[in-house]
Amino acid sequence: MSFSLTERAAAQIRKVAGSKGALGVRLGVKHTGCSGYSYTYDLATSIEAGDCVVEAHDARLVINHDAIAVVEGSELDFISEGFKQIFTVRNPNVKATCGCGESFTV
Repeated sequence: MSFSLTERAAAQIRKVAGSKGALGVRLGVKHTGCSGYSYTYDLATSIEAGDCVVEAHDARLVINHDAIAVVEGSELDFISEGFKQIFTVRNPNVKATCGCGESFTV
């Protein structure tokens, strides 16, 4: 599987996971919104069969097995602009997004 982390995303994963004693951050997708999918983020407390583990810049991202095909070839970044602090996925598989930008179609 091809998936990458920016140094900013890795720093945030280390910060969040380290403060909670987790293995890293877990990325998933769920069916929602007007376009089809949205990303989910949680602390990774275990690695399940079929999950994909991405390690870069001393950080670990665990990708849910059911999200792998949707996020193949993507990059995780972390944006901090004023009060806005969020993970963002640059996903080349996205064909369309909804007007509010909360969901996408592949």
